[in-house]
Amino acid sequence: MARLMVLDSASLYFRAFFGVPDTMKAPDGTVVNALRGILDFTATMVERHRPDSVVACWDDDWRPQWRVDLIDTYKTQRAEADGGEIDTTEGLLGPQVPLIAEAFRLLGVPVKGAPGCEADDIMGTLCHQATGPVDVVTGDRDLFQLADDARDIRVLYTARSVPNHDVVTDQWLVDKYGVTPKQYVDFSVMRGDASDGLPGVAGIGEKTAALLLSEFTDLDGILAAAADPNSPIKPRVRANLLASTDYIAAARQVVAVRNDGLPPADYTRTSLTEEQTATFRTFADRWGLGGSADRILAALP
Repeated sequence: MARLMVLDSASLYFRAFFGVPDTMKAPDGTVVNALRGILDFTATMVERHRPDSVVACWDDDWRPQWRVDLIDTYKTQRAEADGGEIDTTEGLLGPQVPLIAEAFRLLGVPVKGAPGCEADDIMGTLCHQATGPVDVVTGDRDLFQLADDARDIRVLYTARSVPNHDVVTDQWLVDKYGVTPKQYVDFSVMRGDASDGLPGVAGIGEKTAALLLSEFTDLDGILAAAADPNSPIKPRVRANLLASTDYIAAARQVVAVRNDGLPPADYTRTSLTEEQTATFRTFADRWGLGGSADRILAALP
């Protein structure tokens, strides 16, 4: 069966921007470290896992209002950062983002986003629609919820580095956190995530969240047990859970990725024509992509 690779584009271009020297510049002096880096990263992942097609998933809305309406602290810290999500280090990243999208399109890699959707939601949608295996490339652990051994969906987690990424499967999650992919949203809700403005449930960290899920399966079971004075849940944990029911209801919607962000489509990849390759080469020469252009052209299926 054809294997699809979906890229968390923002996750990768942020990693490239901060990991590749900003001395990499186009002939006109434009910094292109994120552009070159994401092409190199994509080539590495494609060379390693040999997908039949690749889709670059895009943050058309990196902080959707519907998520903010549910939890008003959602990504507040990032929104208050200088210039917002992509205006970083004197604006050196922002100008590269449209170039990254253009590079992917010239390479025949679809760039997909949708109103009200983060890239996470696009990846969740593509996984939901897929009839074959999928590799999800990301540095965001929220996407562990998409792993599914039964459907051959893996998360290629790049937090350590792109070359030394983790291959997240059902068993990897059980070994790492003591939860399954289907439990991961509830696990994340209880644990919280300061970087996303999600406070979690007071007094419940990773270990307690995993133990509760092991005993009661999901948050519905956990809250039912918390409401039962005869259950074995400790009093302080019980009180904190019951005090957090509104937060829990909202956070479960915020953390869960959507599966309806795009209409179904065929992303089967075809080889570039000589004319398309020449057009990309012209783009690569203009922006000084050097060996990054050679590598991505050689790697793509």
